[in-house]
Amino acid sequence: MPNRRFADGEVVMGRWPGSVLYYEVQVTSYNDVSHLYTVKYKDGTELELKESDIRSQSSFKHRKSQSSSSSPSRRSTSRSRSRSPGRPAKGRRRSSSQSREHKDDRKKIIQETNLAVLVLVLFKQSENNTRRYNGEPESTERNDTSCKIVEQKLKPDLEIQRVLEQYSLRPRKEEKKKEEIYSEKKIFETIKTIEKASSKTKELEFGGRIGTLMLMFLLPATVFYLLLMCRQDDPSLMNFPPPLPALESLWESRVFGIFLLWFFLQALFYLLPIGKVVEGLPLSNGRKLQYRINGFYAFVLTAAAIGTLLYFQFELHYLYDHFMQFAVSAAAFSMVLSIYLYIRSLKAPEEELAPGGNSGYFVYDFFTGHELNPRIGNFDLKYFCELRPGLIGWVVINLAMLLAEMKIHNQSMPSLSMILVNSFQLLYVVDALWNEEAVLTTMDITHDGFGFMLAFGDLVWVPFVYSLQAFYLVGHPTAISWPVAAAITILNCIGYYIFRSANSQKNSFRRNPSDPKLAYLKFIPTATGKGLLVTGWWGFVRHPNYLGDIIMALAWSLPCGFNHILPYFYVIYFICLLVHREARDEHHCKQKYGLAWERYCQRVPYRIFPYIY
Repeated sequence: MPNRRFADGEVVMGRWPGSVLYYEVQVTSYNDVSHLYTVKYKDGTELELKESDIRSQSSFKHRKSQSSSSSPSRRSTSRSRSRSPGRPAKGRRRSSSQSREHKDDRKKIIQETNLAVLVLVLFKQSENNTRRYNGEPESTERNDTSCKIVEQKLKPDLEIQRVLEQYSLRPRKEEKKKEEIYSEKKIFETIKTIEKASSKTKELEFGGRIGTLMLMFLLPATVFYLLLMCRQDDPSLMNFPPPLPALESLWESRVFGIFLLWFFLQALFYLLPIGKVVEGLPLSNGRKLQYRINGFYAFVLTAAAIGTLLYFQFELHYLYDHFMQFAVSAAAFSMVLSIYLYIRSLKAPEEELAPGGNSGYFVYDFFTGHELNPRIGNFDLKYFCELRPGLIGWVVINLAMLLAEMKIHNQSMPSLSMILVNSFQLLYVVDALWNEEAVLTTMDITHDGFGFMLAFGDLVWVPFVYSLQAFYLVGHPTAISWPVAAAITILNCIGYYIFRSANSQKNSFRRNPSDPKLAYLKFIPTATGKGLLVTGWWGFVRHPNYLGDIIMALAWSLPCGFNHILPYFYVIYFICLLVHREARDEHHCKQKYGLAWERYCQRVPYRIFPYIY
């Protein structure tokens, strides 16, 4: 085994990958197998370098001393040659003036070249900071590529600087135009061009173009299949496919009008000047958007409006009777909204496009969303749809199913199963609206664009799939005893406690890590300046909030009994969704935090389920 040349903690000069530039780094560790040194740059970046890419600081100082020591002799020789006895005094003055001009030119070249190198480093750091603000990992490959492009454009200038410093050569006047250094304006234009090219989405999710095209058909088909199955007397999977209704029965103008009225009523509540205004996370250009936090007030106003309708004998179970038509209306509206969003995104500036929806492929960008924060004035379309029409509509649908059960089965009180489902899901929605500000840090807001995926998910999937248990109980009543109801309630409370306490713990630590109330929490520091919690819920599993979500989803389905698997579709879907998100989070965190994330994974080995996964 070869001996290592540099020790841990030693400060050396490390070559930046893909360039000829060396920076001061500190050796942190050495891998005996790969024979690579792990070094840390001053900006916190950690990379693995070969021994040939590392040099001692003394070698750089030695070169510098050699250059400085040899310069006087060359300068004296130059002076002796320029001061020929036969040369007149006027000629000596002209030579001195020319010398000063050349010296000034050389200083200008060196200063401008140093500015180019500085801009190169600042561009790399600003790109990393932007990705951190957006919740993205730092892409070393992407940064290296950008650095290589800029460096290739500046390489002639760097060579001029090196030759000037080492040999004190003076450029001749006739060669000045050929050796002209890039001005500050030209450097920033180059960086702007590179930044525009590097902002394209490289990694495609959901199966790329083919996968997203299939999902645009599969998602609506899944919703309609679930609703049709719930209408059957025997909603067994063996009864596939369910009888399809006539196409003309799926559309009703009155239903579509009611849906539009609901959507614009929620938009009106959103525009009311009530609730505090907060700033979101910084965008790629450093600007922060403002959001009005009044989702809970909108919920209260909606409850008052529904109460008024019930007081005047409005039959809310109309929703149950026309449930399929409402789903079709919502799907049609979400498609129209997605088309509008994509068309307007074509005129959006480059910095306003979504990091995850800027691939250049029409189908993929249409599905994932091309524009990050589409707004009409101060009306943020994505933020509005995230919590308002669909999430509050979910509660209204559940209430309509409760009233429909009472009417169809001639009950004076709703069943215990229906009460549990309504209560559990009401708690979940109220919690989301009460903690509305927390949604501003989610990937839906910071990373994903607003396209078909979120439009359909917010307006169709959430209200019509999440209410599947209540819809199922109307046609398939299930009786449960009080002890069973108590056990299910305890299970839901455990899931909610894990979900809420884990999220609160994380949000408090992010806002103020030095809070004395959080002194008991231990964390692993990272190169990004953030810490990875290794105590509390985040030291139990890596994603405790996902664990709480799954436990609650199970509690929502248990009141439906075990006669059919259909009510448990939401649990299966939720587990698959969270496992997908967890895998995506793992990939991003590994790139973002590097060695710190590997140490965290060793400290917290379980991802979602303790001792299982």
